Amino acid sequence: MKILEIFSKFDPCDHTISRPYIIAEAGVNHEGDMQTAKRLVDEAKQGGADAIKFQTYKAETIASKDSPAYWDTTKEPTASQYELFKKHDTFWFEEMAELKAYCDAVDIEFLSTPFDVESAAFLAPMMPVFKISSSDLTNKPFIEFICDFGKPIILSTGASSLSEIAEAVEWIEAKGNPLALLHCVLNYPTPDENANLGMIVDLKARFSDKMIGYSDHTLPGDMKVCEMATMLGSKIIEKHFTHDKTLPGNDHYHAMDKDDLALFRKNLSRMEMILGSFKVKALEDEAPARRNARRSLVAQKTISEGKVVTRSDLTFKRPAHGISPKFIDDVVGKKALKTIESDTVLQWNMFE
Repeated sequence: MKILEIFSKFDPCDHTISRPYIIAEAGVNHEGDMQTAKRLVDEAKQGGADAIKFQTYKAETIASKDSPAYWDTTKEPTASQYELFKKHDTFWFEEMAELKAYCDAVDIEFLSTPFDVESAAFLAPMMPVFKISSSDLTNKPFIEFICDFGKPIILSTGASSLSEIAEAVEWIEAKGNPLALLHCVLNYPTPDENANLGMIVDLKARFSDKMIGYSDHTLPGDMKVCEMATMLGSKIIEKHFTHDKTLPGNDHYHAMDKDDLALFRKNLSRMEMILGSFKVKALEDEAPARRNARRSLVAQKTISEGKVVTRSDLTFKRPAHGISPKFIDDVVGKKALKTIESDTVLQWNMFE
């Protein structure tokens, strides 16, 4: 399903659990190489992602030269945000246009998070929606600039207080853009104990008319964190994506690869199978149990022909081949048409 379909079909009153829209967050894991970027597209498609998302920025417009690292420097030793971003800011309009065309050919949706007004402007015609990073949740002028393109917004909420999220929601609502909020923890990697997936429930309660999802930074492992986020009602799941988890760098070591992604899809298929219907009904496979494990009214003792039945004449036993115990008040007071032996399953034709 395409992301615009997800937005158009979203019903805040529908609390069923369904397979989420999956975004493989490639970010800048292409490291400035177009062939690697296209490999990431191919492998995201092979793994079962609905979209692949890149990041578009220039170091000069995203960070000052004294911006300190906020990631695990034992995994990514670059201590300056500016220096790290400078390594990966070579993809611009032409590269993004080429990747957009390649994604269209592969049949996977193209997205890229802009980090400045120039990239937002040239990305707008290429994308059905805008993704806004947690880092820009308090950036009112940038949020309003993006909203003016009239596209749905996906906003991550990492490292944010409830009041900050509510404020950003107000800015976007004032512009009239459809909005999805993604629970997120800005901790690279996020230990499982810091995932706090319960916050998804709070977001759903406090922003009940908004689509809620999850942007994950935990280590992929068995992909159960993303599966649990889906079970809590996330309609969008975003997770960093790489072609090689052993590579050094900020977004490789905590990313999923195509095998992790395929495992997640497999987990989701099993989850959907187990969840089954969201409407209560008896299943066809339960028919033998309904007939044989439920009970019928049974003669507690011999009931002579012509006798008026009393409660002391009756008990209830398996199987449910006779009169249901729920009709006991209708049977009491009726006259037996023939002698009914003890332990007989009662039928309506035995009585007047």
